[in-house]
Amino acid sequence: MLWTILVLVTACHKPEYVAPTAERQGITSLAAYFAFGPFEGQEMGRLEINDPEADRYVIPIPWYFPETSDDITTPYMTKVRVRASLQANCKIEPALTVLDLTEENHFKYTDATGTTRDIVITGERVKSSKCELISFTLKRPTLSGVIDKASKTISLITANDLSVGEATVTLSAHATISPDPALPHNFNDGFTFTVTADDGVSKAEYLVIKNIPEKIDYGVNAISAEKLFNLDPASGLGLPAYNTKANVSLAVLDSDLIVNMGDGSTPKYFNKVVATYGGTINLGSAVPTGAIASDEQDHLLICNLAEPGEVFNIWKTSSVTKAPELLYSFTNDQDLQLGLEMKVIGNVEGEAVISVTYPGLESVTTSGRFHAIHIVGGEVVSSEVIDLFTATGGVYYWGAGPANSTCIVAGAPTMDAGWYTCVYSENSLRWFKQDLSLGSIIPGEGTGDDDEAPGGGYYVNGNVDPNNLDSKCFNNARYLVLFVSNHFPKWWPGPQLYVFDITNGSLSDRIYNSPQLAFSVPFMYNEQYQTGSNDGFGACADTILAPSADGYMLYIYYYDHFSGMIGGYSLDCIKR
Repeated sequence: MLWTILVLVTACHKPEYVAPTAERQGITSLAAYFAFGPFEGQEMGRLEINDPEADRYVIPIPWYFPETSDDITTPYMTKVRVRASLQANCKIEPALTVLDLTEENHFKYTDATGTTRDIVITGERVKSSKCELISFTLKRPTLSGVIDKASKTISLITANDLSVGEATVTLSAHATISPDPALPHNFNDGFTFTVTADDGVSKAEYLVIKNIPEKIDYGVNAISAEKLFNLDPASGLGLPAYNTKANVSLAVLDSDLIVNMGDGSTPKYFNKVVATYGGTINLGSAVPTGAIASDEQDHLLICNLAEPGEVFNIWKTSSVTKAPELLYSFTNDQDLQLGLEMKVIGNVEGEAVISVTYPGLESVTTSGRFHAIHIVGGEVVSSEVIDLFTATGGVYYWGAGPANSTCIVAGAPTMDAGWYTCVYSENSLRWFKQDLSLGSIIPGEGTGDDDEAPGGGYYVNGNVDPNNLDSKCFNNARYLVLFVSNHFPKWWPGPQLYVFDITNGSLSDRIYNSPQLAFSVPFMYNEQYQTGSNDGFGACADTILAPSADGYMLYIYYYDHFSGMIGGYSLDCIKR
């Protein structure tokens, strides 16, 4: 009898009202995703909603996709997957699925108080309002302008007569410029160009002047950080899909970002600011089965993958159209292959340090060895194998590549600043001094459910590969970049990017909140494209720091092959 009464009372009890968690009620955003085709699953447009009383929502869809291409989005408009972000206790009926955004789609919306109203969801293709002048290069003399985006000023750092100057430019996708910079203009006293966006309405004026912008005294200007692009390598750049075996590596040469898949194919190059395809490099006799890298003065290095007893070669070139020449060659006398990872700091025609990793063998052995090459005056003065495994008494080592190997990067071009490395097995960034004693070690994990990492819990953790590094000098500072690629793209936390100031050598605290952090993007999960299987052979990645030859810009690039993500950021040292 008691049980019957309890059931009846419970059945008559009204559901508890849950108050909205935000200050206002309603739909906060609508996102449109490709429902088919090569970009299936990628976001094609988003509407942020600020009016809580709105009853008609028009999702803006870019005219072209990718934005830098000439491929129009018209064929995809009739089948678009739409998702809504709703406040607590709000709902849309019927449920959102695949919609025809060329039509008006009618729904009933219920807010948190239970009030209902009819709403309409549709879409509209819109042309871009971007009107940036991204790069400016004089033809004679060959000179790249330094662009201050805040003041829209382009400085030409030269004492030459520029009364008859012709230039090439890079603009926002589909924008136009007037007058034509390819025609002769007098830049001695300043010259103004107008950039008009693809929408024909948005405009910006840029002043080109002979000038030397003032720099800050040290390092990068943090407020200058700007995201350049973040793309799916396959659908966005025509690179191999995530499930193909590869060993990706990156380099920057002048205005180009160069991508090598490490499978013997010819490396491709793309505009380093907007990622438009440029072509394939002139390989000459070089064999790109190993890695590529670039120094601080626009020199591209290419190496082969040498098995024990084979000859290891490093080729050098200063142009994507110029055949590389042999820089250095020796026989691999170790019992492990060489060339999977290669890094360089400095100037290979001045002083530089090149470091090349010996990875372990799958299911056979681990490794703690790398090869260090010191260049002075453009000539190799030392070439030696360094063994961290022996130096640490068998404590420090790494496994097979590419996923479980690592990069070893020098702290300076002079061989006296030691080495930086991070491996999957411990997720800690280490600095070894020149004598191979441990200078510092900083972990990448919090304690699980605490608030040490921004937002709480883990950042660098066991689901990722924190083994992609590079180091460069810039504006009186020395920087180290660590890119943490995601070995299991379905799982949190996703790729992470950290740039440290290593001028004083030592690092402290944790990877994600070290006081030496100069720039970071610690949570890139929302930008992932690939969420498929986790076959380990696809888990390769790379990162690179690339100072511009004029000393004003520092570019940062990353490529996570398995997560399907390639992108970049820029910072400068202009005083504002």
